[in-house]
Amino acid sequence: MKLLYIFILSAVCSVALSAQSITGSWHTYDDETNEKKALVSIYEQDNRLFAKIIKSYISDSDALCEKCKGDKKGNPIAGLIIIEDMMLQEDDQYSDGTILDPENGKVYRCNLQLGDDGRLKVRGYIGFSLIGRTQYWKRAE
Repeated sequence: MKLLYIFILSAVCSVALSAQSITGSWHTYDDETNEKKALVSIYEQDNRLFAKIIKSYISDSDALCEKCKGDKKGNPIAGLIIIEDMMLQEDDQYSDGTILDPENGKVYRCNLQLGDDGRLKVRGYIGFSLIGRTQYWKRAE
């Protein structure tokens, strides 16, 4: 009987870990220096995921997105929505949305996937996922 309880408990825990949500606060890092760049909040709205910058560690608190296009041009970096319309796919990956790089103002297609190590794999690309860049974000505590 004791063995049955252990089996059930481990099965429940493994299901909970595989379905772990990526919503919450994440730190982004520079690709080359590995220095912290921003604190980003990922949230759900209308069954899609979005992310906005809460705090930038590389720009002034009142910095504006001068290189952004459209309605985001000239908006404050803090509060800027940088990931939009991500949808959960069958393989526990989020895709079909976009990511904005506020440093150059460009918008890319995006994939998000939570790794086994707890880091968030963020892949921005043009056209095909093979042509792009991957960053790894760490959950803020």
